[in-house]
Parts: sequence; C-alpha cells; structure tokens
Amino acid sequence: MTDGRTGAAAVRSYNQNCPIALGMDVLGDRWTLLILREMVGGPRRYVDIRAELPGIATNLLAERLRELEAAGLVERTELPPPAARAVLGLTEAGWRYVVPVLQSVARFGLRQWDTAEPDAVSPFSGFLAGILLAFDPAAAADLKESVAADVDGRRFEFAVSGQRLGPADGPPTVTMTSRAADLVAARLAATPADRERALRAVTFTGPAGSVDHVRRAFHLTPDGSFETAS
Repeated sequence: MTDGRTGAAAVRSYNQNCPIALGMDVLGDRWTLLILREMVGGPRRYVDIRAELPGIATNLLAERLRELEAAGLVERTELPPPAARAVLGLTEAGWRYVVPVLQSVARFGLRQWDTAEPDAVSPFSGFLAGILLAFDPAAAADLKESVAADVDGRRFEFAVSGQRLGPADGPPTVTMTSRAADLVAARLAATPADRERALRAVTFTGPAGSVDHVRRAFHLTPDGSFETAS
C-alpha cells in the first residue's frame, strides 16, 4: 500500500482500479473491521468501542472513525436528554455492505476459534455465532420486524426487511433473551442433543406470528438444522 497526501491527512490507497483493491482502501487498514464490528447491533459510545479494543491508541481510533464517517459507513448521533451524549453507529450503507463482509470473515475465522479460551465467549461472540451468522435471507422473505437481542445484559438491536439486516427502526416487536454460552452452544456444541438443549434456553417475547417468523429466519427453532461452521 502506498501513501499519498491531501492537506495534512495521509490517504492510503493500493492505487488499483479493482473492486477488491478499492474495497480494501476503505476496509483494509488494521483495526477497521474490528471497529465496525463494535457497531453491529446498534450505536455505541466512543468509550464503549475503545474498551473493547484495548490494543488501539486513542488517536488512531479517532482517525479510523473519521475515515469511516467520511466513507459513509458510520454516523454520529447526539442522543437527547437525559442521555445527552454522542453515539456512533452503522449507516444504512454500513449495514448493507459491511455486515456481509464481517459475516464472511467471521465464518472463515470460526475454524480457528477456541471457545475454551478465557473470555472467548462474550455477549458479542454469542450474538455473532448464535444470531448474526445464522441469518437466512430466504427464510426471512416477507419478514419486516425490529428485533432486539439481550445477551448477558448487553442489548443488540436491528431490523429485518427486504431479506436483509439493517439498523433498528423503532422499538423492537420481538425480543430474544439468552446467555452467550447458550447461543454459542446452539451452533457449535458437539452433539445435536446439546445444540437443541441450548436452543431451548433462548426465550422470546412478542406477537406469536412475529416470533415464529424471526425464529425461522435465524434458525432458532429447536429443530433447526443450521450449522454456523458450514
């Protein structure tokens, strides 16, 4: 990668008119995908993003966020009182183009993921393995719902519409609640019986028809055949 300059800011580019190179110009820098990862499931405060990325320098995080805002993938929102704070979240374009990239990278990384390591199973990894990677666009046909997932005390919010995931649009109509460990086991446990037992521990609230459709769209029915690692 080469460096050019516009004013005082370095512009990194592979200088190749190729879709992969052009995509890497935006997403290929170190930390960028991990920063975007932190905003999947709803906007977050800067300090919360920083806390999940202990190896990144504060000035580098701020720089990456500015670049992602300039690229139209991240937006900053000021919450009204009493919160009165700024949060950072994925834009519609971020959900449309970045989330599928994160899903593909995560599926690739699952081959090396050791869930027995300390802190490997977290609210986000439970959401990722148990919900985000399980989304089935074909099973989500005609589904238009705002959904929340409460995983070990952390809330993830998103919408399903047009057979794809997007930012939350109003209060959730369906809420699922689970331990991260159960969501991971539902996908990666060694036996079908263990996977089914974990799936049965996931609870849902909302209108019965909406709950049923959401369960099917994310293969969260006890007889679901989805395998994260497939």
